[in-house]
Amino acid sequence: MAHSPLVFIFGILGNIASFVCFLAPLPTFYRVCKKKSTEGFQSIPYVAALFSAMLWIFYAYVKTGETLLITINAFGCVIETIYLAIFITYCPKKVRMSTLRMILLLNFGGFCTIVLLTHILAKGANRPKLLGWICVVFATTVFAAPLSIIRTVIRTKSVEFLPFPLSLLLFISAIMWLLYGIFLKDIYVTLPNVVGLTFGTVQMVLYAMYRNKKSVQDEKLPEHKIADIENNIEQNVEDEKKQQKEEEKRDIEKVEVIVKNIEMKETKVEKEEEKNKDSSSSQEENNQTEVKDKKDNNNNKS
Repeated sequence: MAHSPLVFIFGILGNIASFVCFLAPLPTFYRVCKKKSTEGFQSIPYVAALFSAMLWIFYAYVKTGETLLITINAFGCVIETIYLAIFITYCPKKVRMSTLRMILLLNFGGFCTIVLLTHILAKGANRPKLLGWICVVFATTVFAAPLSIIRTVIRTKSVEFLPFPLSLLLFISAIMWLLYGIFLKDIYVTLPNVVGLTFGTVQMVLYAMYRNKKSVQDEKLPEHKIADIENNIEQNVEDEKKQQKEEEKRDIEKVEVIVKNIEMKETKVEKEEEKNKDSSSSQEENNQTEVKDKKDNNNNKS
């Protein structure tokens, strides 16, 4: 079926906007590679973005005729996989295991389950509909993710934690894909971008309201608070281990001192015993000499 030229135009513009959005974390991962540390960043956004891209590719493949959805989400799969590979390489062991578990459950287990269920439960034209609603639910959840940031901005009256360039890009991307869905008459593409446009508008309004407010240094985003708590726990564990080692070292030193004192006392006792023994031997020899002298004297008298 031939589509309106506007579908192609807004699809291309949506691809461009989403392409730039996918590249937005590059400075973050450049810093991660340079410092060889994830610095408390969380992997959830990248796992979710990869899963979302996989879902939209599957939806576009099943529905057919939506090549522009496949192109941008194929790029998204590649770039998000690279991000996750870098994250897994430099994150702590505990975070690495939880990230791998999340990828296994969501991106493999979850995706395979959706493929299987949509194949079993829906046939023909109903299959793209079922898959479309699954995409709508997940995409709406992803678009609602900035709620925590919006809440932080309202509470602190500061846009310090609101990345304006990224928010603007997401806002533009939502507009392009919304128009693409409208002209394509695809409700499953349109609905989540209505939500995205709504939250994007709220972020733009908040930025306009609080952009001149003084920044709040002590406030932190939830993921940074979690990272701080984990770092504090690790530091406390290390301090306890260090303190335990110092106590063990002190106990060993005390034992060594006690053993040394015991050895010194034993040595002293042995020396005293030898001295007493020598004194006894000398006294006995003197006594024998006296006895002998007396005998000799008596013999002379006789």
